[in-house]
Amino acid sequence: MNKEMMTNKEIMDIALQQSAWDCNCDPEDFMAEKNKVVLSQKHENARVYLPLPFECDLVSYGNNIVAQVSERLRAVVASYIEKYPVEHCFETPNMQVLNDGLQKYGMKICYMAEYFLPDLTCLKSLPCEYELRILHQSDFENLYVKEWSNALCENRKEKDVLAVGAYDGEKLIGLAGCSADCETMYQIGVDVLPEYRRKGIAAALTSHLAIETLKLGKVPFYCAAWSNIKSVRNAIKSGFRPAWIEMTAHTCEFVDQTNQL
Repeated sequence: MNKEMMTNKEIMDIALQQSAWDCNCDPEDFMAEKNKVVLSQKHENARVYLPLPFECDLVSYGNNIVAQVSERLRAVVASYIEKYPVEHCFETPNMQVLNDGLQKYGMKICYMAEYFLPDLTCLKSLPCEYELRILHQSDFENLYVKEWSNALCENRKEKDVLAVGAYDGEKLIGLAGCSADCETMYQIGVDVLPEYRRKGIAAALTSHLAIETLKLGKVPFYCAAWSNIKSVRNAIKSGFRPAWIEMTAHTCEFVDQTNQL
């Protein structure tokens, strides 16, 4: 399956199935009108970086909330998601209610993100004034440095399968990479050197890599914190559209250690 064969509906169906594996539920649960609470479990098809099972993880495709939880947090989370509208459950001040309830169990809200899928009616290879090159694993094995830490993941090098680089002569000035986070979907990350930003390089890299990923028969997806306006703008410009949101809790110790970094 490639870009010419795949449809937006098929892309969404693949994403829903992946979220179902991630959340221990059925794909149609995300399209229901009512919220659903399930016990979190490991799954062999889940995204590789998810530390399953979760104590508390909320996912919404806009219709409802699917919450995967531990048994001890089932009542706390169920009460919360039924108390407020879906969209308010992912923002303050309502979110503080959940955080207060979680802290009684040594947990805190930790990660919050918005996920984007390509819209095939908008996705196209955007122009770039610099040369773009398709890179494979052997081409970027020496690029695991700070400058490209969004495009490549040093902790999971074996999952980085494809990249597109922008070059000023022989100088690498921008890099988009995709990681095989699961069998059917590859996540895209992008970096551009500071002195080359605001030239459309990030969007050119992202759009080109998305198309190359689709040619492999995989669905590219893009993740950003909703407060990261620059990243969200890049997603939209590159032909991606919001698909789902996710909020995850971790132990107080984990959150506090993360904040000290």
